[in-house]
Amino acid sequence: MSTDRDQSYRLSNKDYKYLCQHVYESTGIVLGDNKREMVYRRLTRIIRERKLASFSAYCELLKSCPEQEHNYFINKITTNLTSFYRESHHFDFLAQQELPRLLSKGLHNNRLRIWSSASSTGEEAYSIAITLLEAFGHFIKRCDVKILATDIDSNVLTTADKGIYEARKMDGVSAKLKQKYFHKGVADNANHVKVSDELRQLITFKELNLLGEWPMKGPFDVIFCRNVIIYFDKPTQEELFARLHDILKPGGLLILGHSENLGSYQQYFENVARTIFRKLTVQG
Repeated sequence: MSTDRDQSYRLSNKDYKYLCQHVYESTGIVLGDNKREMVYRRLTRIIRERKLASFSAYCELLKSCPEQEHNYFINKITTNLTSFYRESHHFDFLAQQELPRLLSKGLHNNRLRIWSSASSTGEEAYSIAITLLEAFGHFIKRCDVKILATDIDSNVLTTADKGIYEARKMDGVSAKLKQKYFHKGVADNANHVKVSDELRQLITFKELNLLGEWPMKGPFDVIFCRNVIIYFDKPTQEELFARLHDILKPGGLLILGHSENLGSYQQYFENVARTIFRKLTVQG
C-alpha cells in the first residue's frame, strides 16, 4: 500500500475547501468532492517538489506569495487531456459540410477566423489547421485564414508552440497526413515528430483565462470550446456562453465537447450536428 497517506500528507476538509475556492476564483473551474483524489495526487507531487511538510504548509505558501506560486499551481491542477482528431466527427463536419459551404458562398473578404479556446498542448489546433489545408488546397494562400489557440496553462502552450510530439501519440492521424504535415525526428529524436511550418504559420498560441479579459475582437467563424464547460458551475457557464455568442459571427459554429450542452442558451443556436451549434442569424 502507498505510504502517501501518512499524517504529513493528510488533506483536511479546510485545506481542500481553500484550494477549491482558489481554483474557482482564478479559473471558474469547480472542483467537487469527486475531484478530491485527483487534487490529492497532484498536490502530493507539488509539496514534495517544494519540500514542504504538509498540504496546510502549501496553502500558507499560496496565501503568502500568490504571484510567484499561482501560475505554477494552476498549471499543475488543471487537466490537459487531448489528442489529434479527438472527437473526429467535429473535424468531419468541418471538412465535409462547413468549409465547402463557406467556399461555395465565397468567404467574406477571403477572411476566416477559428478559435481553439482550450487548446492544451496544441493537438486540437493542429488538427484544425490540417483540416483547413486539406479543404482549401492552394486557395488558402489567397485567403486571410488564422487560428487562435489559447489556454490558461502556460506550460502546455510551450509544448503546443514547439509542435513536437511523441510518434506514438499520432494514432489519430493517417499515414498520408503524417507524411504530408509532420517531419520525423532523427537520432535522439527518432521517436518524435514535428509539425510542418505550413501548419505552424496558421496558428497563434496565446495564454488566456476564459473568465478574464479577451483582447481579441473577433468575430470568429468557428469556436472550439470542448471539454472545458463541464468544469464550470451553471452561472459561470451562462456567462461564458453569452460572451462566446457575442464574439461568434452570425451563422458561425460553436463546437462543444461530447458531454456538454448549451442549457438555456440553446435558444440562440441551431443544433446542426452532435455537439455542433450554429448561431442564429435572426433572434426570435
